Amino acid sequence: MTTADKGQPGSQLPAAEREKLEANLQKLEDLTQRLTRALTHKRAVNPALEGPGQELYMKAAAAWMTEAMQHPGRLLEQQIGYWGKAVKHYVDAQQALAKGSFAVPEDPGPADKRFANPLWNSHPWFNFIKQQYLMSAEAIQQAVAQLDHLDPRDRRRVEYFTRQIIDMMAPTNFLATNPDALERALATEGQSLVDGLENLVRDLEANNGDLLITLADMKAFEVGRNIATSPGAVVFRNELFELIQYAPSTDKVRRIPLVIFPPWINKFYILDLKPANSLVKWIVDQGFTLFVVSWKNPDPSYADTGMEDYVRDGYLTAIEQVKQITGETKVNAVGYCIAGTTLALTLALMQKRRDRSVNSATFFTTLTDFSDQGEFVPFLDDDFVDGIENQARCDGILSKYYMTRTFSYLRSNDLIYQPAIRSYMMGEAPPAFDLLFWNGDGTNLPAQMAVEYLRMLCQQNRFSTDGFPLMGETLRLSDVQTPFCAVACETDHIAAWRSSFYGMSRMGSKDKTFILSESGHIAGIVNPPTRDKYGHYLSEVPLAEGADAWKQAARFTRGSWWPEWGRWLEKRSGALVPARQPGGDRPVLAPAPGTYVGEAVPG
Repeated sequence: MTTADKGQPGSQLPAAEREKLEANLQKLEDLTQRLTRALTHKRAVNPALEGPGQELYMKAAAAWMTEAMQHPGRLLEQQIGYWGKAVKHYVDAQQALAKGSFAVPEDPGPADKRFANPLWNSHPWFNFIKQQYLMSAEAIQQAVAQLDHLDPRDRRRVEYFTRQIIDMMAPTNFLATNPDALERALATEGQSLVDGLENLVRDLEANNGDLLITLADMKAFEVGRNIATSPGAVVFRNELFELIQYAPSTDKVRRIPLVIFPPWINKFYILDLKPANSLVKWIVDQGFTLFVVSWKNPDPSYADTGMEDYVRDGYLTAIEQVKQITGETKVNAVGYCIAGTTLALTLALMQKRRDRSVNSATFFTTLTDFSDQGEFVPFLDDDFVDGIENQARCDGILSKYYMTRTFSYLRSNDLIYQPAIRSYMMGEAPPAFDLLFWNGDGTNLPAQMAVEYLRMLCQQNRFSTDGFPLMGETLRLSDVQTPFCAVACETDHIAAWRSSFYGMSRMGSKDKTFILSESGHIAGIVNPPTRDKYGHYLSEVPLAEGADAWKQAARFTRGSWWPEWGRWLEKRSGALVPARQPGGDRPVLAPAPGTYVGEAVPG
C-alpha cells in the first residue's frame, strides 16, 4: 500500500466494496448539491398557514393560569404523577442494567403500531425511550384535558395541535431512535440511507422545494393507459369542464341518463381507477347512460371564478348538454363531497326557477349543514381562513400544496410520518397503488371559489341558516325538493356521517333515502360488490327522527351498497331504450378520459 493510499476513505476495503463506497460518496455529494438547489426554489413561508394565530396561544396560556390559581392541587397532582412515573421507570431501567440482565422493566404501555419492532419491547435502550415518550404524551394530553376554562371550539383546536406536536416528536420519526431504520442501514451497509436521501431530494425537486411525500409510484400508472380506461368520449367542453359520455356495454339502457359531478378538489377518475373497482364501469354495466364531468385544473387566470360560475357554467350547462345529447327532458344527477354540496345549491336554485330537469339526486359523502365542522375545526377559524384568503388572492388560486398538506395532517401518522420513515429512512420505493396515485394527482382551486366556500358555507353556514346568495336568489336547504339518495361513510373524517345526515334531514324533499357505508371518505364509496369488504346500513326510520334513532333501527347488510343504490336508481330512470353511443350525432372532441385530466398546472 502506498503512502497516498493510506489517506483515502475505504482504502483497506476489498476493491468491490471500495468502488461501492466511492460511488455512494459521489452520489451523496451530488444529492447534497441537488438538495441545496431544490431548497432555493421553496416558496416563502406564510406564518398564517403554518400554525394557529397568537390568540389561541394566549387563550391556552390564560386557561392554564386560571387552572393553576383555582386548582393548584390538581395541577400539582398531575405533575407529581407524571414525574413519579418517569423517575420510577428510569430507576427500574438502571437497576435492570446494573444486574447485567440486559432486560427491560415492566412495560404497561398500550399497544401502538408505530412500535411494532420487537426491539421496542426487548432492548433496554429502545424500551426506555418508548415508555418515556408514551408517558410524556399521556401527561401532556391530561394537562390539556384539565383546562376547564376553554371554549369547546378552542379546546378542540388546542387538543388537535397538541396531538400534532406529540406525533411529530415520536422517537420513530428520528433515525437515531428508530430500530427499523438502523437495522436496515446495517443490513444494506448504508445503502438504504443513500436511497432515502435520493427519495427526499426527488420529492423536494418535484414540489419546488416544498416537502410533499410521494405516497405512490407515479411512474406505475398512466391515466388512460392502465387507470381511468373505461371507453367513452368527450362530447362537450368549455373553460370549466369536459363532459365525458361513456360507451354502453348493454344493448338496452335506461331512458333517463345519469350525470356525475365529482369534486374538483381532486380528479374525477377516483370513480374509474381499474376495471375491478370502477364505479363508472359498474354503472355502465347496469344499463345506464352515464356522463361524468371532468373539471378544469385552474391556473391563476381563474382567480375570479366563483361558486356562481361553477353552478351556471358547470352544473346547469352540463345538465342542459346531457339533455340535448340524449333528447331527454330529465336527468339523474350525482354529487360527490364538495360537488354534492354544490349540487344541492343547484337544485335549490332550480326549484326557485321551477326547473324540473333533475329527476333524482344522489349525494356521496356530502355536507350541506356545517354547524359541526368535524375534524376541520382547527383550520376554520379566522386565523387560518384569513391566511388562506390572503394567499389565494395573491396567487390567484388556492394551491394543491396547501390542500394536500391539510388533508394529510388530519391523518399525520398514516399520511406523513410513516410514509416518510419508509421513504427517507428505510430507502424504500413508494408502492404501485392506484388509490394513492390518484391521491397524489392533486388540483388547485380558484381563489374566489375557495374563499366563498370557506367563508359562506363552512364558516357562516349560510345554506343552512340565513340563506346562500346565488344568481339573484337566496337559497336554503328547504328549497331542495328533488327526491334523493344520500350515501355517507361511517368513519369518514372529512364529511362525518352524522353531520351529513343532519343536513339531508333538513332538505325539503319528501322522498329521502339514506345509506350508511362502512369505512371512510374514499374506501366507503369505492367499494365494489366483488370485494365483499365493507357492509352498509339501511333503516326505515324517517330522517326527521335523527341520526341515532335511524342507526339504532338500521339493518346491516354485508357487502357493497352499490346494488342497493342501483335498484333505487333504476326505479327513477324510466323504461329501457336502445343503447346510446357517445355524442349521438355530434362529433366527439377526444377519447375518454379527455384532455383536462392530464394537464400539468403549477400549484
